[in-house]
Amino acid sequence: MKRLVIGLIIVLTGVNLSFAQDAAIEQEIKDLSKAKWQWMADKNVDKLASLFHDKSKFVHMSGSWKKDRELEIIKSGSIWYKNAEVHDVAVEVFGDYTAVLWNRITLTAHVRGNDVSNEFTVTEFYKKEGNDWKLLDLTFSSVRDTHSIEH
Repeated sequence: MKRLVIGLIIVLTGVNLSFAQDAAIEQEIKDLSKAKWQWMADKNVDKLASLFHDKSKFVHMSGSWKKDRELEIIKSGSIWYKNAEVHDVAVEVFGDYTAVLWNRITLTAHVRGNDVSNEFTVTEFYKKEGNDWKLLDLTFSSVRDTHSIEH
């Protein structure tokens, strides 16, 4: 009986630690995504270059491309991500090294000489490399303002 009780305590402690670890990773990814939106608004390509994985992909309404082109677009201001008003965020953690984040946002951007505002759900894939999280993919999906993310 004593072994059974000790075994249950160990199992439950492990489950609690796993949930706590996932919650900590979820918060870390949320914070990183929030910082990314600010770096994009500030056109801080140095911070973004460090965050974006060398093989990262970016999917927009007008096309898809890789890291170097995304950084050039941000640096040149051909798309200036002026403000991402985040309405909702959900994160799923897969093991210790992969996370997917969904943001429902209203994006105000300066594109081709005009300020535009669009509703998006943005999907971001992150992978842990060493001590750093790297953004693998950022995909904009145009949605209605009534769209919700299932948690």
